[in-house]
Amino acid sequence: MSIVTLTTDFGQKDYYGARIKGAVLSRTPQSVLVDITHFVPCYNIVQAAFIFKNAWESFPEGTIHLLTVNDLDDAACRFVLLAWKNHYFIAPDNGLLYLVLGEVEVPAFLLPWPESHVFPLEELFSRAVAGLVQDANPASHGTRLPALHQRITFQPVIARNHIRGIVVYIDHFDNVVVNVRKDLFFQVSQNRPFALYFKRNDPITRLSNSYSDVYIGETLCWFNSSGFLEIAINKGKAASMLGLKMDDIVQIDFIELNEA
Repeated sequence: MSIVTLTTDFGQKDYYGARIKGAVLSRTPQSVLVDITHFVPCYNIVQAAFIFKNAWESFPEGTIHLLTVNDLDDAACRFVLLAWKNHYFIAPDNGLLYLVLGEVEVPAFLLPWPESHVFPLEELFSRAVAGLVQDANPASHGTRLPALHQRITFQPVIARNHIRGIVVYIDHFDNVVVNVRKDLFFQVSQNRPFALYFKRNDPITRLSNSYSDVYIGETLCWFNSSGFLEIAINKGKAASMLGLKMDDIVQIDFIELNEA
């Protein structure tokens, strides 16, 4: 049995995802297919990387991860395979895997592109899964690349008394995720009081441990299950009600204790 995950921007209205699943199952009927998501915004590899990065390590070793979200025309036919931490990753060479894994010291292999197939991605994915089931060595299935395509996203701006980040994700509940990790926050804060500023809203001045730490309808911030700072409203829609959207700036000011 092989577990195969799918992360795409296909949505569920069309047949694309179903064709890939059907082709994989036709070649490897013992496969267990798991959808991570098909609702990545079209061509948005940063969003795809964020979702996938926070999901893949929960799967057992040996899982094969199929990803297809692409915003580069010259990467349309360039899909790569690599193995990391006993997982297998197949994705376009457009920076997606670099955003997920960083500068991993493992070889990546360019998979042969099925030019004549009516739906090449269906053939590429199903063939690669079947090949890995038979031979788990990635080098057996493609040509080694010198390096993965790299992509850099906006990193928080750090100073002694503040961190400036941006909104990197808005979830199904309209909670707002900021690219500030828990370890960075406490490294800079040094246990000082803080004020979290965003748009023209009143600042948030304390961390919560759960949504229910505040009354229904009140705003809070906390570090969510992925370890990122999140702005939320207890049983409310934070992004809509607070006017926050992707790439908006959020600033955390830390207050010197003798100034508090």
